Amino acid sequence: MISFDEACRRVAAIASPLGAEQTPLDLAWNRVLAAPVIARRSAPEAAVSAMDGYAVREADLASGPTRLRLVGESIAGSPNGGPRLEAGACVRIFTGAPMPAGADRVVMQEVVQREGDAVVFAERPSPARHVRAPGSDFVSGEVLLETGTRLAPQALVAAAAADQDTVEVYLRPRVAVLSTGDELVAPGRAANVPGTIPESVSFGVAALARVWGGEVVCRQRLRDDLPSLVRAAGIALDDAHVVVVTGGASVGDRDFSKAMFQELGLRLEFEKVAIKPGKPVWVGRVGDRIVVGLPGNPSAAMVTARLFLAPILAGLSGRHPDDALAWRTLPLAAPLGSCGKRECFHRGRSAGDGVRPVGAQDSSAQKDLATADLLIRRRPDARALVAGDLVEVLAF
Repeated sequence: MISFDEACRRVAAIASPLGAEQTPLDLAWNRVLAAPVIARRSAPEAAVSAMDGYAVREADLASGPTRLRLVGESIAGSPNGGPRLEAGACVRIFTGAPMPAGADRVVMQEVVQREGDAVVFAERPSPARHVRAPGSDFVSGEVLLETGTRLAPQALVAAAAADQDTVEVYLRPRVAVLSTGDELVAPGRAANVPGTIPESVSFGVAALARVWGGEVVCRQRLRDDLPSLVRAAGIALDDAHVVVVTGGASVGDRDFSKAMFQELGLRLEFEKVAIKPGKPVWVGRVGDRIVVGLPGNPSAAMVTARLFLAPILAGLSGRHPDDALAWRTLPLAAPLGSCGKRECFHRGRSAGDGVRPVGAQDSSAQKDLATADLLIRRRPDARALVAGDLVEVLAF
């Protein structure tokens, strides 16, 4: 049995990017850039108005109240602002429209009065010129997004503004989720089949895999029959970069989670980690494929998936595995008991500026698991804590 920190180091060592591909911007959300995004144009390319109003020459306003001739209009999308602005003239202009040659400021429409083809400037406007200079946002050839950037919605705006319709991103790891156990049936059937329980873990694990960049290609429920399990494992390994097997991670006669991969060449990176819940978790490899064995108990499975599967998928998809383990410190909003010899990961939920442990910490709990949005990390032999004490937490 190894420590949690050592298990994290071994996970990070095998979680390297899988390769890269070009993808349309429409399909790039949450992907990770494998090459920088470089602007193909400046923004703006020419001086444009930052307001709806009137483009004028500063010199025409220098003497105080004045009346200018309205000689044209400039709207967004026009190739230019029209003819050069001469003394005593102004142009109606809209936000984002190109400035006419000769104009050097925009006066907001709210502070002027329109009288037919004339515009009256009754008082000297504020010093603000309301003009966006060429390249004031970015210039052609500038790197807008660096390699390694995850394409969140805000980053997609920048990529599109760079005039790029595709981006080079790291491949998404393909994930297969295999749930084992004779007692498991599909949700909706257990109430009518005595001795069975709804299979719930695979739904949470598959969703977590998607959050961390994985593409779930298989989610399958399997009986505890070793030949059938071996066949299913082989098919999953052919189709997925990461195979997650849940259940059968203990030492019973029908615990086949490792056995189903052994004749396919399983090499263990580790088995059993000194944590609670989730001590039976294991990670191995078959060729260049990664296999993650999670406990069958729902809370234990989701905790270990968050702690080990998330960093694996982050690393495979182009992020650093440590991105998935961004611990921070928050005060407790309620007391928390001592920790035993194994490192503890309590389920908690946000409470104002702190964290409150959820009711049931049993590894099989499912109702209270739904309310947890944080994991609370406790080191081995940690003392009992009171409200206000600081703890390490991880988004769950």
